Order: sequence, then C-alpha cells, then structure tokens
Amino acid sequence: MRLMTKDIPLFIKETASLLAVLVSLNGCHSVSTKQSNEKNVGTDTLSKKDTASCCTSNMPSRFGETAGNQTGTLTASQNKASLDNMVYIPGGTFTMGGDSAWGRADEFPRHHVKVSPFYMDKHEVTNAEFRAFVKATGYITTAERKPNWEELKTQLPPGTPRPPDIVLVAASLVFSPPNHPVSLDNAAQWWSWVPGASWLHPEGLKSTIDGKDNYPVVQVSWEDAQAYSKWAGKRLPTEAEWEFAARSGKNNVIYPWGNQPIDQGNVKANSWQGHFPDKNTAKDKYYRAAPVMSFAANDFGLYDMAGNVWEWCSDWYRSDYYQQCEQQHIAENPQGPTEPLDVDEPTVPKRVTRGGSFLCTDQYCSGFRVSARMKTSWDTSLEHTGFRCVVSAK
Repeated sequence: MRLMTKDIPLFIKETASLLAVLVSLNGCHSVSTKQSNEKNVGTDTLSKKDTASCCTSNMPSRFGETAGNQTGTLTASQNKASLDNMVYIPGGTFTMGGDSAWGRADEFPRHHVKVSPFYMDKHEVTNAEFRAFVKATGYITTAERKPNWEELKTQLPPGTPRPPDIVLVAASLVFSPPNHPVSLDNAAQWWSWVPGASWLHPEGLKSTIDGKDNYPVVQVSWEDAQAYSKWAGKRLPTEAEWEFAARSGKNNVIYPWGNQPIDQGNVKANSWQGHFPDKNTAKDKYYRAAPVMSFAANDFGLYDMAGNVWEWCSDWYRSDYYQQCEQQHIAENPQGPTEPLDVDEPTVPKRVTRGGSFLCTDQYCSGFRVSARMKTSWDTSLEHTGFRCVVSAK
C-alpha cells in the first residue's frame, strides 16, 4: 500500500505494529475526586463522581528525540536576562494543591510551600520573541526534526517493529475537531498527527503565523522552551512558583481571578465555550489561541495564567510528588521530583504543564484552575502548548 502524506495519522492509528505508539499524549486519565479529608478540600466540597482530566489516552505521542539535542549555538552565558515585560513576584508561603470539585488525585494532598521572590514574564512567550531566538541561534525545534527511531524504541514495549520511513517524519499534534459529538474518553478523536506542523505552521504547512507576532508561540516541546529560556538568560518556572504566581499568593482561590466560575460574569479567559469538542461558540472571540494580554490580568499583573495555552514548567512529573512535599512542615522552593514516573506510562518521561488552554472546559477538564496539572512527554509539541519564563530575584 502506498501512503500519501495525508494518510499518515490514519496509518499510525490503524497499523497494528504501531499500536504502542498510540500511548497517552500526556497521560491524563479519569480519576476519582473522592477526598474525605477536609483539610484537602479547599473552599468546595468534592463531588463523588469521577471527572475526566484535561487529556486522555489513545493519542499519538511525540516520537522520541535525544534530550539536549539542540541544533544551533545557544548563547545563554552571554545573555543577561532583561526584566522588561516581567513582573516582580514577592514570594511567600501558601497552600498548594487541589481546590474544588474538579481536583484530581495528583493535586492532593494540599501542602504548605514557601517560594522565594522571582520575576515572571507578564505574558506567554510570543512568536516574535521566539523568532528572535531562532534567528540568533539557528535552533531547530523538536517538531521540525525527523524522529530518532533508536530513541523512540526506549519509550515503546520491547519488540515493537520499526515503522516505515514515511511515518518517521517531522510532525506535530494539531487540534482537529470532529463535526459531531464524540465520547470524551479518546482524545485521538480531536487530535491529529500532522506532518509539517511546527511553531511556524501551528496547524500544518498550509497555516502561518504571519501577522501573529503577539500570539503565544506553540508547537514547542519542553526541550524547545528550555533552550529559549537559557538563551534569554532566564529559566522555566517551577511548578510551585507557577501556582503561587497564578494564585497571586492567595490561598483558597480556584482561579486566577478568584472563585467565580469561568462561565459566569464577564469573559475571563480564552477557553472552550459550547459543546466540547465539536462546537465552540467562541463567546470569547477566539476559536484557537488568542493574542497575549487579550484578557484581564490577575492581581500580580500576570496575563493568561488561565486558558489560551498550557505552559511548560521545569519539574518532572510524578503523581505522588505532593505526598513527598506534605511530609515536610513547609516545602521550601520545591524543584520537583528527581526522576519522572507516570504509573500509566512508566517508560515515557514527562514534565508538568500548567494553566489550561483554549480547549479547556468544565465539561471535560477545568484545566484553567490554579491547581490543575497536566503531564506531557518532554519531547511532545502541541498546538495548545507554550511557555513563559522566570528569573530569580537577588
């Protein structure tokens, strides 16, 4: 059978030898929100029903690359971070973790955390900012590189056959909504593996970012975000720093704006409105990503800490990490676990992303909550994932 480029996503999904590739994009799964200990409940009483997380299984994962395999010359040591367009975050102690009926198992137990002062980008890194990095370094993103089969094998069951070369092409995951209601237990129904999709072409080769300099850069992996941060003389935020900043240092708030549900009152963020994933009314005026700073900032002056695009953090992901933190009286500047572990996909190393995206809705994930976590393979690029940077205050 001769495959055309457009057939690759279908081929990946339907070829028996590649079923192992259809592992979870980010390992999110339905979990029970039964939490009986009130100290972990926050302002709401947790419901007894199971809730689906931001993404589910049965999705094509990013083919493996070798960590640190950047192309181009990075010059982080020569760059001093500019604090322009950054916000000073005073630091302090707060209660980190699940905050509402949507809280999932890996958001518990709630625990006390202290973070030192730092500066954070007031908005997500934009296409214009990322273009400057690429122009200065010649960097080639993960999505623009041909997959490395030898590395990919380490994330697949032993004995998985090598796929044909037509599958091992530079590609990335693009939101491809169905035209009818579908079950929410299989995210492959609204994501497609698209050859040629990259930060320059977020929806595939026919798309462009021309005229979108002030949009958040997307289709960037954790490796890409890390490379940019180093070049800029900055770093990715820890998960604790990110949540403290999203909360504006407050306890017992569910969203960056407070506790009012996202669908009440004024439009608060770029999220999904309507029936997910087949109908978006675009009440917020955006079907996909929005320009940065399109919605009101939180009390720290940070924009888009909810919705728009998910944001990479520096931490490895472990579902039991909060249990480790709770054992400390106050966890000071936690850096995340020393090693990743997703019990659902133990061979796939994952990093944490935060903040939700334009696809988030209470029907599905409520990812725009300040405590919501997502786990994503570090080498995966998606149309709804970007990042912002921080600098430690001295």
